[in-house]
Amino acid sequence: MTDLAKLPVTVITGFLGSGKTTLIRHLMQNPQGKRLAVVVNEFGDVGVDGEILKSCAIPDCPAENIMELANGCICCTVADDFIPTIEALMALDPRPDHILIETSGLALPKPLLKAFDWPDIRSRITVDGVIALADAEAVASGRFAPNVAAVDAQRLADDSLDHETPLSEVFEDQISCADIILLTKPDLAGADGVARAKDIIAAEAPRPLPVVEVAEGAVDPRVILGLGAAAEDDMDARPSHHDHPHDHDHEDFDSVVIDIPELTDPAELVTRIEELANGQNILRVKGYAAVAGKPMRLLVQAVGARVRHQYDRPWQPDEARQGRLVVIAEHDDIKVDAIRGVLTGLATAAE
Repeated sequence: MTDLAKLPVTVITGFLGSGKTTLIRHLMQNPQGKRLAVVVNEFGDVGVDGEILKSCAIPDCPAENIMELANGCICCTVADDFIPTIEALMALDPRPDHILIETSGLALPKPLLKAFDWPDIRSRITVDGVIALADAEAVASGRFAPNVAAVDAQRLADDSLDHETPLSEVFEDQISCADIILLTKPDLAGADGVARAKDIIAAEAPRPLPVVEVAEGAVDPRVILGLGAAAEDDMDARPSHHDHPHDHDHEDFDSVVIDIPELTDPAELVTRIEELANGQNILRVKGYAAVAGKPMRLLVQAVGARVRHQYDRPWQPDEARQGRLVVIAEHDDIKVDAIRGVLTGLATAAE
């Protein structure tokens, strides 16, 4: 790439737990000769996703090419965080061939696209494409696509009712802004669920969009990189519920960080997270834990009551064997004391 060429950026969006980090790990491990850089925008104080990605850095995407913007929406901190981060990546030697931006699961992608019009970078960078990930099982169940007809009927009876929920608006905005949809976890949804999810996405999309089924993030990079969409110049084709400046409200969601001591049994942690999801409407839990007798760190990822865990890397000699979890929910469902009571009531190695 010549110095005069615009540096392509791919924005990767999708709801909580849809598989964004898994996809980026796959792209990092299959760069097809491209030198990649990654920006991770976390929701919450603990940069779990950035740490996961740095742990699998390779020569074509070394750790110094992976940058984190934690506890802040990119589009709300353009001058202070986003622009300096992009400029730092562009100043690397050798310069990256392509930048991947993983947005927070709660982020609205269109305000981020508007940030690419910032004078300091607009002549040097372009949005190659917006990739939206959608969890096939969740979409098929209607959790992120409410029954609009039923809600409209309620509005006729009471004009004070809001016809959308925050979750549905996030989902619809991500679909509307995308150039391609990756339908993840199709094995959990089954053939009927995948078909239903595709129908829902088609109904929400403002224009025909390609939908590709992807399991464990395994997609040919040629399918999603090199789209040449120049999305920053195509804003009108990407309608949003929040097209007015500063109209998106991150206070709809909240997070709490819980420190947990070394555990004796990971199964009990899974049970406690399931309890939170079912009893307190927790959307997402992610983080890590220490397990007695195990030299490896236990990585924990939960979407609702569906919990996945695996040992991802050895604990470092200078690290305290201390677990830490980020719990995310809609604002009214964050009851910190109750959440802490559930998670800190685990049987620990010290007992």
